Amino acid sequence: MPSTIFKGKSDLGYRGDAILQLDWAVGEIMKQIEYLGIENNTIIVFSSDNGPVLDDGYQDDAVTKINGHTPTGKLRGGKYSLFEAGTRVPFIVSWPKKIKPNVSDALISQIDLLRSFSKMLNSKIPENEAKDSEDILNALLGKSPKGRSVLVEQGASLAIIQDNWKFIEPNNYPEVYTLTNIELGNSKSPQLYDLSKDIGEKNNLANENSQKLKELTILLQKIKSSTETE
Repeated sequence: MPSTIFKGKSDLGYRGDAILQLDWAVGEIMKQIEYLGIENNTIIVFSSDNGPVLDDGYQDDAVTKINGHTPTGKLRGGKYSLFEAGTRVPFIVSWPKKIKPNVSDALISQIDLLRSFSKMLNSKIPENEAKDSEDILNALLGKSPKGRSVLVEQGASLAIIQDNWKFIEPNNYPEVYTLTNIELGNSKSPQLYDLSKDIGEKNNLANENSQKLKELTILLQKIKSSTETE
C-alpha cells in the first residue's frame, strides 16, 4: 500500500496512489544515479510484469474510483488474458551514452534480457539454460528496428505473434474471467489478428486469411512439438 504521503493524491483510490508512489520512487533512483555522476553510463530498464487488472480481490477502490481512467488504452483484455492487454506492457530502456531517444516497434520479451545482456557482458550462459531467450541487444540499443521474429504467449491456452500477425489457438476454456471481468482471449474458434492495423483485436481474420492462419497454426505446433521432445 502507498505511503500516507500519497494517500488520496491520485483520485483513483489506493491503486492509483501506489502508481504515484512508483513514479516518485523511480524519480528518486534517477536522482541518486545523477548524484553519483553515472547517469550517462548506466542502463535502466523499466517495465511491468503483466497487463492491468482492477478488481483482483484487493479492497482498494480501484473499480469504484476509476474516474474515467482507461488502464488498457486501446488494447483488449487485461491481466491473465491472451489478448494484447494481457502481455503488451510498458518497456523503457535508458542508457544516455549509448541509446538515442526513440520509439521502437521491435518485438521483444523480458526473457530476452538475459541473453542480450550476457552477450554485452561477454558472459556465457550455461548449456540448456535460457532456451527461450534471444539476443535482441541491437534492438535494445536502437541499432536495429528488428527484435525477435516470433513470440509465443501463454494464458489458459497459447498464442503466437509473427510479423504483426497474431494467432490464438482454439480452446474450450472460459472466454471471460468473471472474478476480474476480463476477456481471456479464449474461443472455440481460431482467432487471427493483424496487429499492425488492429491493435485492439476487434477484427478476427481467421476466415478471410486461411493461408496465414495455416502458416501460424503449423508454426505454433512445430514450436510446441520441439519443446515436448526436449
